[in-house]
Amino acid sequence: MKRNDQNNSIILWTARIMSILFAFFISVFAIDVFSEGHGFWKTILGLIMHLIPTFIIILFIIISWQNELIGGILFTILGIVYIVFTWGKSDWRTYALIPLPLIVLGILFFIAWYQKKHQLVR
Repeated sequence: MKRNDQNNSIILWTARIMSILFAFFISVFAIDVFSEGHGFWKTILGLIMHLIPTFIIILFIIISWQNELIGGILFTILGIVYIVFTWGKSDWRTYALIPLPLIVLGILFFIAWYQKKHQLVR
């Protein structure tokens, strides 16, 4: 494997692994449903509702795995949409923890797509 091919693979796999880690990170926020003191079925329903963002991220990962361009678009748009809908409601740490990684993932998938398009990644 050439050095250039190796660098391109690193970018692609970094995007993939970071997106999986981000899905795990977002899932952690669903744990608070257990402290709400609801019954079994309401807790299960609450857990499912809290995991909707994780399900969306997993769907985006599956799409990105097959098509880096679409993945780059989806992750970037999701980060921007989060900023638009929460602007002024959160402090800077929230923006650093949620939309910033999404936008970085989008950029990494764009780079991976660009490299693949120019036949630098095999």
